[in-house]
Amino acid sequence: MNRTTRQTTLVDELRAAAPETRTARWLAERLDVSVRTIERDLAELQRSDVPVYGDRGRRGGYVFDEERLLPMVNLTPDEAVAVAVALRELRGFPLEHAANTAQAKIDAVLPERDTAMVRRMVDRVRPVMSPAERSAVPRVVQRAFDQNRVLYLRYRDKNEHITSRGVEPMGLLHGPRGWYLLAWCRLREAPRGFLLDRVADLRLGEKITTDRRITPPTLSHAS
Repeated sequence: MNRTTRQTTLVDELRAAAPETRTARWLAERLDVSVRTIERDLAELQRSDVPVYGDRGRRGGYVFDEERLLPMVNLTPDEAVAVAVALRELRGFPLEHAANTAQAKIDAVLPERDTAMVRRMVDRVRPVMSPAERSAVPRVVQRAFDQNRVLYLRYRDKNEHITSRGVEPMGLLHGPRGWYLLAWCRLREAPRGFLLDRVADLRLGEKITTDRRITPPTLSHAS
């Protein structure tokens, strides 16, 4: 049983038991895995805002809170295919983890008679650029956006000149050469675009206090 299937099964088990709790040991025996695996899966579900609550440990009880769920939209098979294809294309993007958990939730409620057809159709729809060919966005960059913080980095420009600078992240763009970080450059006091493949030594800095807005005509490559 892979991780996505296991986490979907965990949600199903806790939902069926609600409002009663299930211990980590009970869930581990049910899914034939270790207690540590169950705790890791539940922690990941909680980080994804799945309404699962409880205490860690073999005697800790976990419960599923139905009241925190958004109403489930009833999807036709064609709509389920469209959503699955769109979510699959987020691999390598900052929202990849959320896309995986969203797909797991859809799989959990999709009628069994439609599941095979949806998977077959999704497999037939392929982009020209496969997800494997896309560069990934470093986690520290994603945290800078989530926490609204400055990024300190070293950047190698097209002339192989290396500079250290602090930047205030404003957006991300994906193009043929990979990901670009759009940011206000404190070194140049202007908006710049940084090709992430040329960025090194990333670290988080202080909170950003200035509301920066960027317009495409003013954007330049970093220098």
